[in-house]
Amino acid sequence: MVVLDLEFEKFLGQGAFGSVSLFKHERQRDGKILHAAVKTSADQHAKALCQEFQILSKFKGYSRIVQCYGNGVQAKVNHKEGYVEYKILMEYAAEGSLSTFMDRFEYGKLPEPMIREFTRMLLEGLATIHGHGYVHCDLKPENILVFPSRVYDYKKGAWRTSYELKISDFGLSKKEGDTKWWHPDQPFAGTPIYMSPESISHGEIGKGLDLWSLGCVVLEMYTGKRPWWHTNDYLEDLMNCYEPLFPSNLPCDAKHFLMTCFASEPDERKDALTLLSHSFVPRDVNPKLANLKTENPKDLSLGLEKIRQMLYEIKSMC
Repeated sequence: MVVLDLEFEKFLGQGAFGSVSLFKHERQRDGKILHAAVKTSADQHAKALCQEFQILSKFKGYSRIVQCYGNGVQAKVNHKEGYVEYKILMEYAAEGSLSTFMDRFEYGKLPEPMIREFTRMLLEGLATIHGHGYVHCDLKPENILVFPSRVYDYKKGAWRTSYELKISDFGLSKKEGDTKWWHPDQPFAGTPIYMSPESISHGEIGKGLDLWSLGCVVLEMYTGKRPWWHTNDYLEDLMNCYEPLFPSNLPCDAKHFLMTCFASEPDERKDALTLLSHSFVPRDVNPKLANLKTENPKDLSLGLEKIRQMLYEIKSMC
């Protein structure tokens, strides 16, 4: 499938490094109409687009990462504008981003069971990313795609509509521990309100950054509001290792999950595989994650014991 032969349908959105549009094409063997999301960047962002394609190529076959097509970035001269455009093809998310999906619900708040399921899916995606040595660096609802799905409800004996999440937009992603990118004019990698204290204060890039961002996304699914909606001084609060405000009426296990994501020390946030065993997260782990590394078993055992103790203390306050 060649991007130059695709037929344009509509514009989908604009990002920091380019635009995304919907294209369609006819499959040769059966004439079926297929769709693809095409990300287009100008010359000044070509390097970032190439990097994104290289990273996405490592995640082919992983269900929680948006899939890319083709063998590389394609270049085409835009004769109307007079410059070269660079394009990559990706699978199309018919339900849009998590941000637009949330707008369909009253006050932008998702139902409790859906939040838990979506959290599990995001943890699976982060476990894949971190297992390959990368940090996403810009996890937020706009960079999470929603795909329609159908699951069989055995209790009702019928199929029902469901949704699958996939993490997208790896333009800012970096290898864990990478410091070469840092510059005084750009001291942190991603979107400020979703960044962690250590990433804001001294540009630290580690898996703890993504887990803090995950906490912000979970909080947003509950409240329908951006993190730090209650203050304009969030950068100062982050420098002081404060966490965003979250409602006091959340379930106890949700509170504890958020407290873990918002721990001041990155190591105390655990890792995505460990958090998949948290009581807040439904038990339906992707079997492809089995080969990814997690913490030392002894450390994991001690950590889970500490979590149980903290959960007991939280329940006593509820």
